Amino acid sequence: MNDNFLGFNNFIWWVGVVEDREDPQTLGRVRARILGTHTSDKNILPTADLPWAQVIHPVTSSGISGLGHTTFLVTGSWVFGFFRDGEARQEPVVLGTMPGLSTELADTTKGFYDPDGVYPKALEVDTNRLAVNDTSSTTLTTGVDDRILSKEEVTSTANDKEHISLTTRKSARITGIPTADFNAATGAGGSTLTADDGSTFDEPTTTYATVYPYNKVFESESGHIKEYDDTPDATRIHERHRSGTGYEIDHTGNQTTIIKGLHTELDNGHNHYINGNSNITVEGHSKLFINKSGSENNHYTIQIGAGANVNIQCDDGDINLVTTKGNVNINSGGDYNLKVQGNMNVEVQGTVNETIEGNKVSNTTGTVVHRGQTIDLNP
Repeated sequence: MNDNFLGFNNFIWWVGVVEDREDPQTLGRVRARILGTHTSDKNILPTADLPWAQVIHPVTSSGISGLGHTTFLVTGSWVFGFFRDGEARQEPVVLGTMPGLSTELADTTKGFYDPDGVYPKALEVDTNRLAVNDTSSTTLTTGVDDRILSKEEVTSTANDKEHISLTTRKSARITGIPTADFNAATGAGGSTLTADDGSTFDEPTTTYATVYPYNKVFESESGHIKEYDDTPDATRIHERHRSGTGYEIDHTGNQTTIIKGLHTELDNGHNHYINGNSNITVEGHSKLFINKSGSENNHYTIQIGAGANVNIQCDDGDINLVTTKGNVNINSGGDYNLKVQGNMNVEVQGTVNETIEGNKVSNTTGTVVHRGQTIDLNP
């Protein structure tokens, strides 16, 4: 009986550095230069001659038929694994990554480094800055002999250690956004139009206050970010596109959404309930098209509850109300007051009918002219 088979032969584990991830079979394999097995001299062993290593996925990823997650390794990643062909050491398998403390930048002329010179990006721990939240000091040690790095070896300052996305969010915060303002006025007959003064509002500040190790961070190569922060009394959820579009939900459930580009939303129905106030400020124009299909009874209905007014103010422009077909109906449950500071022109192509149950008083300081084919007074 042959006892030399996978799982029963000698288990040989290894540590190495990913130097190539452009798998021609798109299986998620990587080429890793392995300590003790491969030389660092690229002239002797070029990256292209390293064997392809299979990558193990967790049980949360099925690894079949495109289900689950794709492999996320970059050149420069330190990885750990085993040889499934034992002592032959030609079929490496990657079991996981090994983050650490970067004490030097990549040397692209040597093996065991990122050949593109991108990673590591800084001389610091590989844990995401959003998870660490430590800008108190620039002193780093090697983590091996606790040798303190010299000033020349440290490329980042305390402020530079803050994640660029967080710095950008703070600097790009918008404040002083004005809300609509309605000026008080006196209407016809001495009626009073009550003012509804405008105010301003600010984009909320981020409540980011992470304490290591509570913040779970995902960041892609281009800078897309997800945070699930479980820091006590500072829990958050944050998702962000590299452009700055994203949202944040703070510890109390407040959500701030920022969209750097055009916001397009398509759905087959929309119910929107606001249990509070609402302010909308538009820098450009705004249009609303109701009943695009031209169907019957698709009305545009606005209801204002008791004790509130409908205020419309046009600061420097006209208010135009036009029906191409249909009537204009105005029913006033109280008085109807109309005050015109200029001329008032009324053009009627049909008949004018007035029914007045009370008195009618007309005061004119100028000339009164009535023209008609027939003028009957109290016929």
